[in-house]
Amino acid sequence: MLRDINCKCEIIKNFSPAWFASVMGTGIFAMTSLSFSEYIPFLKTIASILFYLNLILFFLLLVPWLLRWTLFRNEAMKDLENPLNSNFYSTIAVAMLVLAANFIFIADNMLLGEIFWFAGTFSTIFFGIVIPYYMFKGEHVKLDHISPAWFIPPVGLIVIPIAGSSIIPQFSGTLKEFVIFLNYFGWGAGFFIYLALLAISMYRFILHHPLPSTLSPTIWINLGPIGAGTVALVNLVNSSSFVTVKQPFFVFGLLFWGFGIWWVLIAIVMSLHYIKKLSLPYAMSWWAFTFPLGAYVAASHSISKIFNIELVNYVGFALYWLLAILWTVTFVKTAVNAYHGTLFKER
Repeated sequence: MLRDINCKCEIIKNFSPAWFASVMGTGIFAMTSLSFSEYIPFLKTIASILFYLNLILFFLLLVPWLLRWTLFRNEAMKDLENPLNSNFYSTIAVAMLVLAANFIFIADNMLLGEIFWFAGTFSTIFFGIVIPYYMFKGEHVKLDHISPAWFIPPVGLIVIPIAGSSIIPQFSGTLKEFVIFLNYFGWGAGFFIYLALLAISMYRFILHHPLPSTLSPTIWINLGPIGAGTVALVNLVNSSSFVTVKQPFFVFGLLFWGFGIWWVLIAIVMSLHYIKKLSLPYAMSWWAFTFPLGAYVAASHSISKIFNIELVNYVGFALYWLLAILWTVTFVKTAVNAYHGTLFKER
């Protein structure tokens, strides 16, 4: 295993912060499998298998992530200060939020769900401030650095209410108010940061040269805030007793979901363009195919239930199978490249 690595310390030194995107992708695949088990009951078993696999994966990746900050702090800091790589540090925080949802909805374990949710929420807020801080304070950010990877920190903030809305009823008094505050702060901050970054990203797509081939899968990341934002909004409004008129929020969720259809088509067309005209080599960025698409699949299921529109659910179910294919291919390629050590070469 890892036979092409000269020194096993290279694994830690060159450990990419993007690795936790695999936990995000596996976790959302588990969640959507549970949702569509209403059509195919066996998918409930698949959801449980994916959940346990995801839990093992998280703690397996946590070891080199922590060791890198201990043994190779300079390399870790270089990534944190890099306008592109820094955004992937948020994946560990989002991974904890996704695991919180896995614990609550798949394992029916509210206690561990709460632990992962609080840890993920505070980590998400931390990276949501630190990453922009390094960008704002320096003059090192160039147009070439702009990519949909910049959406990852706000996606993390938007994801907070997906599991957090279920945690609200578990508390009372000041602590309940604090949980409500965290949920609304997360969605509000994440959504409006996403809108600002969406404009910047569109500017790059239209007026600058195409993304490098290894970053082309990040085009799919735009589905993350759309899908997660819709699910989070629906869950949060449903869990907020003080929101007496809920329908306008649900309608907005439907409109947001509609924007996602356009982006799904753009992402597919652009991916085919890279495959045919340029190239689409494997990289850790391939995990960008999974979580954003999975979040949009989950949004389709959620919206269809609210408005009783089966067509929306059918769209989501069709995209679920695309997610299953993309997750399987990405998981296998990641395992093969990790075995050969190519994922731990110096970047």
